[in-house]
Amino acid sequence: MSVDLSEVVLIIPALNEQESLPLVLTALPELGRVIVVDNASEDETATIAASHGADVVSELQRGYGAACLAGLAYVKANIPQCKIIAFLDADFSDYPEILVDLVQPIQDNKADFVLGSRLTGKLEPGAMPIQARFGNHLATFLIWLLLGKKYSDLGPFRVIRRDSLNQLNMQDRNFGWTVEMQIKAIEHRLRILEIPVPYRIRIGTSKISGTVKGTILAGYKILLLIAIYGIPACFRRITGRN
Repeated sequence: MSVDLSEVVLIIPALNEQESLPLVLTALPELGRVIVVDNASEDETATIAASHGADVVSELQRGYGAACLAGLAYVKANIPQCKIIAFLDADFSDYPEILVDLVQPIQDNKADFVLGSRLTGKLEPGAMPIQARFGNHLATFLIWLLLGKKYSDLGPFRVIRRDSLNQLNMQDRNFGWTVEMQIKAIEHRLRILEIPVPYRIRIGTSKISGTVKGTILAGYKILLLIAIYGIPACFRRITGRN
């Protein structure tokens, strides 16, 4: 079946990404709408996004989850026809042109949630620091231990049905957004599919793995959310309670 990207809305959280954002927006296939959430940038991120035809949403509270939630609020208020929502980083580490590969399983009714896995794809040397790899392996192992579902990655390049995403009632406003979605997707019995995606060295410095503080805070928050959502879910799974 052919892929119709007209019903897809892409949300791109962006903080000081004026160098990479034009490359991301230029590489995208034509799709329904592109929303760039300017997360209190101090450069020309918002201006560049607007010049490339993206809808620009401002979120002054910094945090990856806060930016994603602001994008979702914009979709709810302005794009009722949207059926599929995609998320992509603004740093040009992922390959925007392969968005169609993540959308297709959903449109073919084979999945509700499709995750781009960097660790099973072609990983450019140096693209994922050792602390990022370790954190991914630890988080996915703990999710498997508690919930019985084996992920390979917490990759940010992901696509989900809008109605499925609404069920998840996403809450996290910073580092835990990705792991919250993946745990809740298991809890809500979504059809989950991982697809290998290539991954390259990002443009600029990572706000998470690029700093010691970011790495520690992200690791702490991810482990905390796994405990908050995963342990009760594990209890329900063992006891058979809903």
